[in-house]
Amino acid sequence: MSARRGVTILGSTGSIGCNTVELVEASPDLYRVEALVANSRVDILADQARRLKARLAVVADETAYPALKDALAGTGIEVAAGAAAVADAADLPADWVMASIVGAAGLAPTLRAIRRGATVGLANKEVLVCAGQLMMAEVKTHGATLLPVDSEHSAIFQVLDVKQHDQVEKIILTASGGPFRGKTREFMSSVTPEQAVAHPNWSMGAKISVDSASMFNKGLELIEAYHLFNMPEEKIDIVVHPQSVIHSLVAYTDGSVLAQLGSPDMRTPIAYALGWPNRIPAPVPRLDLASIGTLKFEAPDQTLFPSLRLAREALRAGGSVAAVLNAANEVSVAAFLARKIGFLDIARVVERTIEGVNHRELLSIDDVLAQDQVARRFAESVIGRL
Repeated sequence: MSARRGVTILGSTGSIGCNTVELVEASPDLYRVEALVANSRVDILADQARRLKARLAVVADETAYPALKDALAGTGIEVAAGAAAVADAADLPADWVMASIVGAAGLAPTLRAIRRGATVGLANKEVLVCAGQLMMAEVKTHGATLLPVDSEHSAIFQVLDVKQHDQVEKIILTASGGPFRGKTREFMSSVTPEQAVAHPNWSMGAKISVDSASMFNKGLELIEAYHLFNMPEEKIDIVVHPQSVIHSLVAYTDGSVLAQLGSPDMRTPIAYALGWPNRIPAPVPRLDLASIGTLKFEAPDQTLFPSLRLAREALRAGGSVAAVLNAANEVSVAAFLARKIGFLDIARVVERTIEGVNHRELLSIDDVLAQDQVARRFAESVIGRL
């Protein structure tokens, strides 16, 4: 990379965003920052913007605008607020955009980056879960590049030979199993939010940590892999791998199985996407296989984790079912974190929402967003009846 690559980080104050900021800051000769976007954490956003000398800082929460303006007064950094400003930030001339805004809120700005042909580091799996066919069509139309940032999809991207796609027997997503692997439904019926977010291997935000505990995260990744790699649902397997050393695998027709290994640290897949097509240094613990000694694998418990069944059923059904699954999961996880429902109620709310709403074909992003709102309202009504 001879010229400095322009970078925009959508969701800069979250876990993925903060790790991306760290990597960009470590290589100031390689990157210049166009925009940093956050929801409402003004203190972190302003500090990041000053450190990286960003051109623009945007906060989605309009009530936080005065605080952001005051925090960056005299720096020469532009400030903006609101949903429209978030989407506009994706239009700035950054070569590379990190899409790490959690949930359906990331749809519009990610689409804007795709439509101007940017290289997008995709950390928001909901973009493809909700609107996979639409988004992949936009990528093709506008010549954009999607680089998966989820550790599992990054692993597959690195070992999948696209020239021999027809020789792939299956792709295998690994799952840690989360904090409740091997537990009983009786135990899980009384777990607390604190227990659910205590992931044994990864340091992540609350929502994704709960998704890992319920294995909805793996269900969403299944749907994402289907779209990213143009792979039939029946050729995507899931295996529990508690150590989180092998991040995913690709099996070929000659019996070869290729895997990508590394320490469980999100800075590795972020660095791969940020540096692509080159590699850049990342300050992560190096893998010591001798000290690990043994790698374990087991089949996921489909009864204990109905999320995996629901995700496969949604993918097979097509239309708006996956978008409804995602919206209902977001609503039910928020309710669980607020202690309004139990942990096992998350899957119950999702299944009842899928069964209760009228599904439709999704022909535009507006269709996706409209169905997302329908599903959220229905899920809230289900929660109110529990």
